[in-house]
Amino acid sequence: MRVRQSLPALVGAVAMVLGMSTAASAAPSAATPCGYYSTSSDSYYNHCTNDGSRIVIEVEVSGWNYEQCVGPGITWLGSKSKVSDAWYVGRTC
Repeated sequence: MRVRQSLPALVGAVAMVLGMSTAASAAPSAATPCGYYSTSSDSYYNHCTNDGSRIVIEVEVSGWNYEQCVGPGITWLGSKSKVSDAWYVGRTC
């Protein structure tokens, strides 16, 4: 009788541990936003896509802007002291 009572508790504990490990593995991607973001020292653009597309972004640098083609994932744009923003311009490359 004790085994029957403790089995649901064991199943619940295993489910909770598995759920926590899934949530922990999802945390790094949630910490990296899509689009422009910066750290304390660097600027990045994260092109979030599942189709493998390459897009054109405009990068704002002190004094002037330039366009850059980026693929899926994270692209380092430069020092945060120089790059202040970046955005999708609406076309692929």
